[in-house]
Parts: sequence; structure tokens; C-alpha cells
Amino acid sequence: MTSAPLDPQSWQYRQINARAPGLGYLSNALTSLVEAGHPVMAGTADLQYSNGLVRFAERHPERFVQFGISEQNMVSAAAGMAAAGAMPFVATFASFLALLCCEQIRTDIAYSALPVRLIGHHAGIALGFYGTSHHATEDLAIMRSIADLTVVAPADGPQLAAAIRASADHPRPIYFRIGRGQEPNVYAEDAPFSFGKAIVHAEGSDIVLIACGTLVHPARAALQSLRAAGIDAGLIDMPTIKPLDEEAILAAAGRARIVLTLEEHNILGGLGGAVAEVMAESGARARLVRHGIRDEYSLIAPPTHLYRHYRLDADGIEAVAREALNRLS
Repeated sequence: MTSAPLDPQSWQYRQINARAPGLGYLSNALTSLVEAGHPVMAGTADLQYSNGLVRFAERHPERFVQFGISEQNMVSAAAGMAAAGAMPFVATFASFLALLCCEQIRTDIAYSALPVRLIGHHAGIALGFYGTSHHATEDLAIMRSIADLTVVAPADGPQLAAAIRASADHPRPIYFRIGRGQEPNVYAEDAPFSFGKAIVHAEGSDIVLIACGTLVHPARAALQSLRAAGIDAGLIDMPTIKPLDEEAILAAAGRARIVLTLEEHNILGGLGGAVAEVMAESGARARLVRHGIRDEYSLIAPPTHLYRHYRLDADGIEAVAREALNRLS
């Protein structure tokens, strides 16, 4: 089932363009793969306006499937598409994809080693007022525990597009964790991307911030403030949560006194947990501090208020870094 064309002046288009410009990168990247000759199919569970796939649907209606509110069916159908030789990309809210569809992802896709691309958007606390049922603060922990599943958390639209283009040659399934399309750009339009490789923005001997996804941009602002105050701080963007760039982590832990992980996720099992595993097994000398949402269900409020409450904005990250350094001194 395909979607009827939209009037570019409709409220849906105005919402996508004005409120979530980052969503356009998804459709544009998929279109570029089609133009390169890849057998792309795209699907969503009644959320083509929320994830911007309406643009792809209008360009390639024969390659788009509207599954309706049937997420588990969508994931299993994507497995069937991949088994038949297609390159399926399916998208829905991260809370629905990672939690509701966990069995289908694990058994139908990952266990079967099928190259399905799963896009969990509005991850973390991005859905604000929709509340706990729509917040995804467990998805990284769930997805990284599934064997043979690559887990990626792009920082912005350009990095998402680069990762999608890079996935054309990736033989295994991938879970992409993205925000709501309102994230400021960190990278240029032509920024390269390699699965399993961290991006070092700055090295530091006092503290190194390791961030992923939506927290890379505020972490970069916090880095500037820390360095301006004379603190030798560093920053690493860890866009691939699995496989993890262990070399980058150990290099940072070998230079700095503190490694501070930053994620819009429960501090258990996600980026912080992954970094903790690497540092514990290596005997790294640096102290690890995990920052994110404590082991609790997130509150209901506008996303901006939630980021401030959980200290996931630039000021909050800077404050957490300073507190960690003060405890060590």
C-alpha cells in the first residue's frame, strides 16, 4: 500500500521542512542508493510523516510499503524482502522497534543473517509528552545484546546519510538509532563514515567525553567551555555502538584521568556499559563515569525540559564533567 502524493504546501510538508529538517537526509540517502542501482525497499508503520519517508514514497512509490500500525509484521516482512534479494529499510519509533519487535529482529533478521536496515527514530526521550511508553531509553542495551546486529547512533542528518550510503556494502543487519530530525548538524554534507570507527574531535589528558547520537552536539559545546576554563578535555564521537572502536577507547583511557560517557539512554547496557566492558577487561587506569538517564523511567515533559532536567544539554554535561574532576582531585 503506497501513500497518495502530498501537496508541498500541506501542513505535513511544512512540519517536516520547518520543524525537522534532519528527516530529509533519510529519504535523500535512500534515493541515492536507488539511483546507484541498489534494490532498496522502504517501509514504515504509519509514520511516514514523522520520519520523512513520505518524500521517498513520492519519488519511488513502487519501492515504498505503508504497513499501518503493524510493527512486528513490518519487521518480519522486511526479513522476507531481504531473503528475496531486496535491500529493505524499515522505520518506526525506536521504542516500538526495539521493544515491541525484539523477537522478530532477533529471530527473523539477526539469527537469519539477513541484511535488513532497521531505523528507530525519535529515540531516547525525544517524544517528550508521549511519555514512557514512547520513550526509548533501553534500545541500545537490547539491540547490542543481539548477535550479528550492528548498532549505529548517528549524531546528525549528514552522518545518518553517510551511514546509510555506507550500508550498501554491509552484509549484515543494522539498527540505526536516530533522533527527531531537529538535531543541529555536527558534520559537513560530505563527511565520511566507517562502521566501527570512532571520530576523535579532540584529545585530552584531564577528561575525555565519549558521546553518541544526539549528545554529540551538546558535548561539543561543553568541550569548548571546559577547554576555555583551562581543562584539558577531549571529545570522541562513537557513532557505532557495536562493533565498538576499542582502540579509540583505550587510547583515551591511557591519556586521560577520566572517561565520561554521554548518552540519551539508561546508563545500564548502552554506550556507558559497552565502554565499561572494554575498560574493565583491559585494566585501563582512567576512571569511568557514565552519564545519561539513571536506572529509572523517564519523566513526561517537552524534550528541551527533559534534556535540561537530566543534564543532557551542554550546561549539564559541562557540570557533570566538572563534578567528576572535582571528585578526583
